[in-house]
Amino acid sequence: MAPNPRTADRPKSKNLHVLVRLFSFLKPYRLRVLIAFVALTLTVLATLGLGQGLKQLIDAGFSAQNPQALDQALLVLLGVAVLMALGTFVRFYMVSWIGERAVADIREAVFKRILSLHASFFEVTKTGEILSRLTTDTTLLQSVIGSSVSMALRNGMNLVGGIIMLFITNVKLTGLVLLVVPIVVVPIIVYGRRVRKLSKESQDKIADVGAFAEETINAISTVQAFTHEQVDQNRFGAEVTGAFDAAVRRIQARSVLTATVILLVFGAIGGVLWVGGRDVMDGTITGGELAAFLFYATMVAFNVGVISEVMGELQRAAGATERLVELLDTDIEIKAPENPKTLPVPHQGHVAFEKVSFRYPSRPDQLALKDITLEIKPGETVALVGPSGAGKTTIMQLLLRFFDVESGHLKVDGVDVAEADPLEVRRRMALVPQDPMIFSANAWENIRYGRPDATDEEVRAAAGAAQATEFLEKLPDGFGTFLGEKGTRLSGGQRQRLSIARALLRDPAILLLDEATSALDSENERIVQEALDRLMVGRTTLIIAHRLATVVGADRICVVADGEIQAIGTHASLLETNALYTRLAKLQFSADVPQ
Repeated sequence: MAPNPRTADRPKSKNLHVLVRLFSFLKPYRLRVLIAFVALTLTVLATLGLGQGLKQLIDAGFSAQNPQALDQALLVLLGVAVLMALGTFVRFYMVSWIGERAVADIREAVFKRILSLHASFFEVTKTGEILSRLTTDTTLLQSVIGSSVSMALRNGMNLVGGIIMLFITNVKLTGLVLLVVPIVVVPIIVYGRRVRKLSKESQDKIADVGAFAEETINAISTVQAFTHEQVDQNRFGAEVTGAFDAAVRRIQARSVLTATVILLVFGAIGGVLWVGGRDVMDGTITGGELAAFLFYATMVAFNVGVISEVMGELQRAAGATERLVELLDTDIEIKAPENPKTLPVPHQGHVAFEKVSFRYPSRPDQLALKDITLEIKPGETVALVGPSGAGKTTIMQLLLRFFDVESGHLKVDGVDVAEADPLEVRRRMALVPQDPMIFSANAWENIRYGRPDATDEEVRAAAGAAQATEFLEKLPDGFGTFLGEKGTRLSGGQRQRLSIARALLRDPAILLLDEATSALDSENERIVQEALDRLMVGRTTLIIAHRLATVVGADRICVVADGEIQAIGTHASLLETNALYTRLAKLQFSADVPQ
């Protein structure tokens, strides 16, 4: 059984007990598992019965020159073949169905856990690693549950049954086989390790080819702009040649291994056949017994080979299962308490930071916020300004409860967010980030993202308020046009207006603007700012801004530095009283607004 090139490089684990964890995903399908096991057992028994049928066919039919016995033996063999075919069909269908269904359940469970994990988890875990577990590792488990486990059981039962039948058929020849087995198996195992090592090297080289091609294609504009085509073509040629050379070494080693297997196995069979043939001529055993013995010996040898391959798959599956179990068992740090407090209705939009301190889990030695105290009244607009790394974004992340505070209290509408369901807290908010996330879908789905039950009329109204209707209707299919991966068919300003429309449709009590216009040119900034002005009406708004135009209209401005609020006031008062704000106004803010 050749390994899947997508999964052959997965880490192995000798801890096969971890595969027991997969049984929980099989419990809902116990009946199908039972049917598959019964079909497997019948198939194994039928296969073992073939040897006895072969014995009767030769001894009672051919040797005795008895046409009636030959007919009966043939009918029995046909009956056994039909039973094997039916059993194999039921087993293969059931096992494959169980494998597909169980892995679909595993993928759903893993993805559900990923969605519920706290922000600190994603600080220390690479996205590629998470996707690898969700795709490659679960694909490997599908192969194992839907194929390898069944093969291991089937060949294991065939192996045990075959060995028993060998002893029943002829003890002398069985002893000879057991004596020959190490002579055949040891060279195969030793050389097989070299083949596996070369196979891994070949797979790594192919992966290098793919990685280089992906990097070059993703940077095609830079490649062409710097006329680097020939250099990259030469490097790619070198990578391909390296992969080819590694493949040739693997092919040579596998060819030698195959030839060695054929020579040793058939040499051993020939030796056993010679001894058995002498016994038949001496009348010690019958021709049927020799034929049955060779049948069982071949079955045992074949099953040993298959099990050795399957064990490698099971070890890879154990490694994949360990990685998935690690993900499934990751604690959800940000979750609702057992009896969460209910936030008042209607939403008020009142926010209060009371001596809040916080450190990021990835930087436990450094306080990100120190004794932050800030009250934002319903409908009030508060701007946060300060140098990069001052703690502005951290304040928003705590408000969204992406993290829990280390000390102090953070309250929304009078309820400590640590005592409330985080989903309920976040439902009162909408975020318009600096780099808006546009999903690979159409405008309908993107605007509805925060409120999936909204009508088309409500979506259009939100798009109109965000000044997005005009450019959306100019697209080939209007609102139904596919916007490309991450919204590549839209400009930066258009993506931002779509993000604003999404926030408008959500109709939040608390609006979070994270440098929503800082990446835009002057014209787009003006259009987006007009849309934001409409969005902010009647809502509590917290703004992170680097441009003065988005700050001067705030009711209050908080100057944040080194995780502390240094000063709070209006634009005019802070220019007079706070040196840091004055410096920031000169260095960072737009010059088109009087200072």
